[in-house]
Amino acid sequence: MSEERCEIYCYDEEKVKRVQTSLETVDPVDTAQLFKALADPTRLKIAYALVQEDELCVCDVANIIDSTLATASHHLRLLRNMGLAKYRKEGKLVFYSLDDDHVRQFVQLAFEHQKEMTSNGASTR
Repeated sequence: MSEERCEIYCYDEEKVKRVQTSLETVDPVDTAQLFKALADPTRLKIAYALVQEDELCVCDVANIIDSTLATASHHLRLLRNMGLAKYRKEGKLVFYSLDDDHVRQFVQLAFEHQKEMTSNGASTR
């Protein structure tokens, strides 16, 4: 099978250089890790729950995702280590919330987009 190649080396060199320069200021690998962390349906459910309720105890998260405390803690710890969530302790209880408004907006936009796709009849799988 032969590989097709574009006959034009570079259609808009200015755009290419702008994007290349912009890419030098960000780390796509770190950004991919953010998507990877939220690609897990359980962690995405947790993030959605934290969008809805601002802050939740680990035991409440476990009930929401129908899991053990250990499983909920594992997922919450991963979200925290990825910079997506933060926690505070109150006695023996640990409460989690999303790290900042960017994370909240990111999760909200993802769910809004999914709802739009579903209502437009587009398959999400």
